[in-house]
Amino acid sequence: MPPEYDWENFSNVTVKRLFSMITTLGTAALEDEEKLEQLNNLLSEMEEIYSTGQACEYDDPKTCLDLNPGLEDCMADSTDYNRLLFCWEGWRDAAGRRLGDLYSQFVELSNEAVRADGWNDTGEYWRSWYETADLQQQLETIYQDLQPLYQNLHAYVRRKLINTYGAEMVNAEGPIPAHLLGNMWAQTWGNIYKLVIPFPNKPSIDVTDEMVRQGYDARRMFNLSDEFFREMGQIPMPGSFWDRTMFVRPDDREVVCHASAWDFYLDNDVRIKMCTKVNQEDLVTVHHEMGHIEYFLQYAHQPLPFREGANPGFHEAVGDLLALSVSTPAHLNKVGLLPELVDDPEVDINFLMQMALEKIAFLPFGYLIDQWRWRVFDGSTTKDKYNEEWWKLRTQYQGIVPPVPRNPDKDFDAGSKYHVPANTPYIRYFVSFVIQFQFHEAMCSLSGYTGDLHKCDASAGAMKDVAGSRLAEMLRMGKSQPWPEAFEVLTGDREMSAAAILQYFAPLIDWLEKQNENETLGWNNGWTPPYDCEGTGGFTCLEGSRCVRPADKCDGIQDCDDNSDEDPILCETPNGRSSIYRAFSCDMIYSGNNMEAYPDICFFFTSKHLLTIKL
Repeated sequence: MPPEYDWENFSNVTVKRLFSMITTLGTAALEDEEKLEQLNNLLSEMEEIYSTGQACEYDDPKTCLDLNPGLEDCMADSTDYNRLLFCWEGWRDAAGRRLGDLYSQFVELSNEAVRADGWNDTGEYWRSWYETADLQQQLETIYQDLQPLYQNLHAYVRRKLINTYGAEMVNAEGPIPAHLLGNMWAQTWGNIYKLVIPFPNKPSIDVTDEMVRQGYDARRMFNLSDEFFREMGQIPMPGSFWDRTMFVRPDDREVVCHASAWDFYLDNDVRIKMCTKVNQEDLVTVHHEMGHIEYFLQYAHQPLPFREGANPGFHEAVGDLLALSVSTPAHLNKVGLLPELVDDPEVDINFLMQMALEKIAFLPFGYLIDQWRWRVFDGSTTKDKYNEEWWKLRTQYQGIVPPVPRNPDKDFDAGSKYHVPANTPYIRYFVSFVIQFQFHEAMCSLSGYTGDLHKCDASAGAMKDVAGSRLAEMLRMGKSQPWPEAFEVLTGDREMSAAAILQYFAPLIDWLEKQNENETLGWNNGWTPPYDCEGTGGFTCLEGSRCVRPADKCDGIQDCDDNSDEDPILCETPNGRSSIYRAFSCDMIYSGNNMEAYPDICFFFTSKHLLTIKL
């Protein structure tokens, strides 16, 4: 840089900060254009694999399920242990297994790129965005403060799952099988609320049926959210937003349905991409994504490098902050979706349990993903240990285990989560789940609310204009100052803390502690769920009683050989969507009546059961 731009010696703090951001290039610092292109191509290829992955039915390989809605609906709705197992394992076969080699190449190139910009590795570069020297220590302290609440929730849920799946499949002192928690990644547990509801005879806060009855569609859900922001004195959505947003899944192309908000940095061109469904969960997600859009609009006047959240967790927190008010019975009643408000402590516990299954269950997941990635980036976790270390962290922090044995050479289960192949840092979500409650506490106080924190709808307070004005002031700052400055504008504090979360869930904490008086908190890391080969359709028993994936016996493609004396073994080949298998010993082919219905399928018997294999 020319001497006249010796920005490190500038006296103007804002201009100095601006130049610092401009000169930080990240992966773009890689001067080798061929390697930079390779890096970008790897990212594109990984996202393509993720977005097109499908799991095909064992007994009907022509019928395949996309992640969304097929496999996610399976995980959310089914209580059949083996059906859940198929959906869980099928997605990891379709996406994760195909990404491991690509991801290791990406890590190497990403590290090389950021080193050219002065960082030791990609993880260090990501952490620098928080401008907090002891970030990892602060986050660990917060996690430890929240761990007792999580362990009480885990123990309660584990006991309830035993009632559904039996003590053999869910151990009373062990980690929980990962496929039983209502979500493909066990990151939130709201979909199993029906199995763990504290007071099933009392009403629960789910307005999905009422939304359907009133004829809600995606557009109406977004209109309701826009009205919420208007009531809080925020900027309404511009006309172009309504013209350019993808509200529902299109019929004419493949898309990643993961909801996201977009700022095109020109003429208030902001958009949301979402495959919206009419239910309460998506209503909350709509408000979350609209929170991102509001942030974009508020800091649109800032120079480009300052058009970001004060730290990466702020954007997520702002969206969820507003959703905390929207989720309250008081707000749902105000907008006509909850006909009756009742003052009943048991109804409150039901509501707080719903919130805990979303918010508290998420905390260890939000914490561990980047713990894993930081270790991958700094080299302390090598490629041959990717999956082993992934599950060590998931068991250590979440208290969950894989429902079937994992193959360290082939499985790459971290890749089954969108943010890993998309290279989206994840610790921001943990940070956001902490500070959103601090924001909520501040907004409720500023609006004049004085009751229980979990009942507060900040948009209904007598001084909601004051709260909205203070929120807008923080949002307008963008990243123009270090995040504690923006944080202080709204909250009056300069540090993250778990205190507001614990205050919000205080009634549930007391209730859970009483429920768990005779329970073991925590889990025995050595327990794994039993696995029966029969009935799964996708495995066979080899090597004694150990259940293994048939493909794990093969090094590559094996052609059918009628003269082969080998034992029948199934070998994996990629077909671009999921795994397929080919019979190694063709004299085992079963030519039954079904061959007419499935001419491209080999039916053959093993010692355990009939397998159907797509050729």
